[in-house]
Amino acid sequence: MTLLRRSLPSMNGLFTFEAAARCGSFSRAADELNVTPAAVSRMMSRLEENLDCALFIRQSGGVTLTEPGQLLFDAIARGFAGIESALREIEDRRTGLETVSLSVSTGFTTHWMMPRMAEFKKQFPSVDLRFQLVMGALSGTVNDVDLGMRFVDGPDGRHEAVFVMPEILLPICSPDYMKSHAVSGGGISRVPDTTINLSDAQPDWSKLFTPASGGETQNSMIFSDYAIVVQAALLGQGVALGWLNVVAHWLRTRTLVPARKQLMVTGRRCHLVRLREKPVRPIVSQVRDWMIAELTADVDAVGGLYPDLNINIKNKAP
Repeated sequence: MTLLRRSLPSMNGLFTFEAAARCGSFSRAADELNVTPAAVSRMMSRLEENLDCALFIRQSGGVTLTEPGQLLFDAIARGFAGIESALREIEDRRTGLETVSLSVSTGFTTHWMMPRMAEFKKQFPSVDLRFQLVMGALSGTVNDVDLGMRFVDGPDGRHEAVFVMPEILLPICSPDYMKSHAVSGGGISRVPDTTINLSDAQPDWSKLFTPASGGETQNSMIFSDYAIVVQAALLGQGVALGWLNVVAHWLRTRTLVPARKQLMVTGRRCHLVRLREKPVRPIVSQVRDWMIAELTADVDAVGGLYPDLNINIKNKAP
């Protein structure tokens, strides 16, 4: 501790360095800390002067860590994670609740998690779920949460990753929309009158439709929040792209139906990810395993309802 006090201008230096390194930008760190970018820059210069080495490579688009900077950041991240875990345990013991924080999309939260919250509470009566919501495509760090749902290749040096399912997409619509637009009692084999899409969706899902006689979609609705995309489909507004890990519940209950018996398997893999630096809490593992088991049961049920889709997620893990 004596060396630490000598090396740092103040404990604020640790918080400022961690924010700057995590954000990759003095400006974004300043916004987070409610100070000016100049103040962040001055504090980092003082820290580098005290340590007698460069911690950042400063570039026009932001900052990256040097090797000493990465060494310091990794140690600080582990320390902060331990402190956060201790504070959470103190709070949990005081309230009698255990908190689990999730970074998931608004679509997954609204259309998969919320319909089964009563069942979750039966299974975990003393767990308080907290959500960090992602409106568009799943991305971002999981530094501030226990678990994050992400499309990644697998674990890496900083993250544990437990496989959930491959990324599977299919066109979906309400039963009423299907009834009024199906061709000869089958699926929607032409371009639908209205498509509903996510503004930053990848890949290009329009290739799922191969119209029999050409033609263009008459109308389109584009939203930045996938929860609204699915809600519009539920309301019979058109055909949307369904991420199976989000819409499996509605397909299982037949509140939504496949617009065509056609899947797109992208090659990306959905995982539940956590930082290795965070101490492992048994309740986090239990919630993770419950989510995977419930989602797998949903997908299996959908596969049983629509065998022509040939859904198989069991042998897709890397």
